Amino acid sequence: MYSSQPMNDQEIVFDSRLIQRFDVNGPRYTSYPTADRFVEAFTADHYVHWLGQRGVVVPSRPLSLYVHIPFCPTICYYCACNKIITKDHGRSAKYLVYLGKEMDLALAALGGTREATQMHWGGGSPSFLADDEMRQLMDMIRSRFQLLPEGEYSIEIDPRKVKETTIALLAELGFNRMSIGVQDFAPEVQQAVNRIQSLEETRRVMDAARDCGFKSLAVDLIYGLPKQNVIGFNHTLDEVIKLDPDRISIYNYAHVPNLARPQRRINEADLPTADARLQILQLAIRRLTDAGYVFIGMDHFAKPADELAIAQRQGRLHRNFQGYSTHAEADLIACGVSAIGKIGPTYVQNVRTLNDYYDRLDRGMLPVLRGIQLTPDDLLRRSIIQALMCQFTLPIESFEIAHLINFKSYFATELADLAVMEKEGLVTVTDQWITVNPPGRLLVRAIAMVFDRYLRFDRERIRYSKVI
Repeated sequence: MYSSQPMNDQEIVFDSRLIQRFDVNGPRYTSYPTADRFVEAFTADHYVHWLGQRGVVVPSRPLSLYVHIPFCPTICYYCACNKIITKDHGRSAKYLVYLGKEMDLALAALGGTREATQMHWGGGSPSFLADDEMRQLMDMIRSRFQLLPEGEYSIEIDPRKVKETTIALLAELGFNRMSIGVQDFAPEVQQAVNRIQSLEETRRVMDAARDCGFKSLAVDLIYGLPKQNVIGFNHTLDEVIKLDPDRISIYNYAHVPNLARPQRRINEADLPTADARLQILQLAIRRLTDAGYVFIGMDHFAKPADELAIAQRQGRLHRNFQGYSTHAEADLIACGVSAIGKIGPTYVQNVRTLNDYYDRLDRGMLPVLRGIQLTPDDLLRRSIIQALMCQFTLPIESFEIAHLINFKSYFATELADLAVMEKEGLVTVTDQWITVNPPGRLLVRAIAMVFDRYLRFDRERIRYSKVI
């Protein structure tokens, strides 16, 4: 019998029977409602309104900044991100000019503080930018926002395209965290996904980052790629553990060639079977926990002294579009094509193509494609999903007080669904707590889905990846 009280340990129980039963298609919950629920009725005018409302909130929330760099010099077949394959740096030079235009339009409407505690450059490949372009972009940001001294400033790096001098420049510009794409070191896997990256290239970048004083290094892996097997991935884990990153993410590959065109170049016959995927995942969990990493949630591991692990122990962990975070209450201003931001009770997403992006900005409009204003019910459910996915516990009384509800009556249908999971040992439900038990931690997405009101009215989940 599992305890109904919050658990401090991060034990994981790998039960293949339960995984097979509850491994359904579902969202990753980097937001709630999820991005596919955003509507085009939410326009740039709505975004401008809510930017201005930040000045009404006392004290106003700090800012988190996200900049999307869509360019990549080569294509990775597994990638489903919004990207542009090019070697023409003239395209990035023009793009930076328009990023400045977008920032200026957002700032013209922005109320409240311009202080930022978090910033992330993602892509695409931010390392596509030349050194001078990186310097130019950071100057643009610092001239418009105040990056606080103790903030988290991170960048995604492709080790194949970065020199040690660039790493030194990034440290000079104020970056203190780095996410490094690896996926798999096995040559046959790299060949199958068109991403040839040596161990030495990866080690060189990580060593340079440490020498330059980066506070945290993260490595990204993917399981379920073509040609992958347990033996090969075990070797990858050997090397990753030796590299000693502060954080490790292991994402499951979602093969959706109907939605992601590059994936059509992958031979489906080369994909590992469902059983093989589970074996790879089980191996990864065992190896990383044996190496001292803490399971943060879903697909993230961190060293016990890492800020994510500390935040989880202290109940401060949060989840957003960049994954797990320690900055729960920050508003997120996101710039660039397809970028998703969060202001007050709203989410907003930019247009997806460069032509649309440039056209909107040339007309003096923020390049908003769609968004959503959250209802009180949305806010309640978002808080519940956050608690489950970040802390593995939900204090019922706290939610009743905060949202003025009777939990049992409000969520009668959801609690009935949870009863099935409780019978299987995934969760424990009492009058005071909902607790995700060790066998349920890998399936926390499926547990969170119980509280997703939109899924109750939309059983078509082909757009989502499997939980495992």
